[in-house]
Amino acid sequence: MEHYNVEQKIQEFIAYIEAKNPNEPEFLQAVKEVAITVIPFIATRKQYDGMKLLERMAEPERTIIFRVPWVDDAGEIQVNRGFRIQMNSAIGPYKGGIRFHPTVNLSVLKFLAFEQTFKNSLTTLPMGGGKGGADFDPQGKSNMEIMRFCQAFMTELCKHIGPETDVPAGDIGVGAREIGYLFGQYKKIRNEFTGVLTGKGLAYGGSLIRPEATGYGVVYFCEQMMKTIGEDLKGKTFVVSGFGNVAWGVIKKVTELGGKVLTISGPDGYVYDKDGIDGEKIDYLLELRSSGNNRAEDFAAKFPGAVFHAGKRPWEVKCDVAIPAATQNELFLEDAKMLVENGVMCVTEAANMPSTLDAINYFLEHKVLFSPGKASNAGGVATSGLEMTQNSIRLNWSSEEVDTRLKEIMVGIHKACRDYGKEEDGYVNYVKGANIAGFVKVAEAMLAQGVV
Repeated sequence: MEHYNVEQKIQEFIAYIEAKNPNEPEFLQAVKEVAITVIPFIATRKQYDGMKLLERMAEPERTIIFRVPWVDDAGEIQVNRGFRIQMNSAIGPYKGGIRFHPTVNLSVLKFLAFEQTFKNSLTTLPMGGGKGGADFDPQGKSNMEIMRFCQAFMTELCKHIGPETDVPAGDIGVGAREIGYLFGQYKKIRNEFTGVLTGKGLAYGGSLIRPEATGYGVVYFCEQMMKTIGEDLKGKTFVVSGFGNVAWGVIKKVTELGGKVLTISGPDGYVYDKDGIDGEKIDYLLELRSSGNNRAEDFAAKFPGAVFHAGKRPWEVKCDVAIPAATQNELFLEDAKMLVENGVMCVTEAANMPSTLDAINYFLEHKVLFSPGKASNAGGVATSGLEMTQNSIRLNWSSEEVDTRLKEIMVGIHKACRDYGKEEDGYVNYVKGANIAGFVKVAEAMLAQGVV
């Protein structure tokens, strides 16, 4: 009877969320994934009974949508839409990236802000969850156009953020250049120099190894996962998707730890390199990215051993470890089946929600080690948190210091996920573990603060 009650509660909760958030598929996907694992846990804890904690967590504390008018190089007026979702501030100021991409909409940003709340909780640092962005496409724009857009965007956003309120960072389409323009405009309008944005340049308060941090953290987490089955990364083969900072950081750290990366991918297809992507190939990847070029075909053209597969995803390549590092919903059920058939041991998400629910369930059913992005890619926001700390104490730590702290945080996140996710047969369900570990800290803070 009790099992039926829990199942019924899950169905009722999902129906409630669907009714409140129609036409928001990404957000509904993220909330469902959490509800399935967290509601059975809530049912076992008397102090959570009737407190509507998950209902409160799924409703943003504040949703800000605004117009961003700007003038392009031809003198034409352009109009974009800007957003900031301030999801949950129970454990600290809102913290989460800004994304500039044509696909940005309310559903995508709400899903990212919801995930961010759990991810930030897992880092153990005092950061709430938020996310923002605009449907602006930086591709093909001049530096001056990007500067004007960033200034127009920040002119409105600056009213809603601050070092003790909401600390945005970069995300897709928002790198060091954009953060610089955003920070400059914030400083000009508010007349204050504070750690209001993270991912800043080293010359004005940034942290060492921030660009690599997400990728490094993913690999540290993957290393801990492999240890649970008595394996390490040395000599293992890796299939990585993506072309940006995250994929770059993953490839650098895997190579450093003795693994071999066989693939990268862009929107045009993937590259397979049997010799491994290392050394000057990693440098060239960064060179292409910094020029705004994310075509995998151009990467393949430079190296004789690299083979380009147009319009395809890399999951058909046989490997020990798969790391999706591109974007949401890029690994589907048929990809999961191919990976399992080819003997994959471990799938560590580096992007936000890159695997569909069907794919995740398939990995879990086949007892493949699988980690959701909210746990394994938390190294980026953890290092942003370390940047906030450095700004607060007006000090800069060395690369080694930041890297050591990052590794400690990732080992800690892994331990929390493992402890909450261990099942009776010894298999670690990291999805369940990450959701519950992330939920508990936010829930305790919300209970202590009353109905606010």
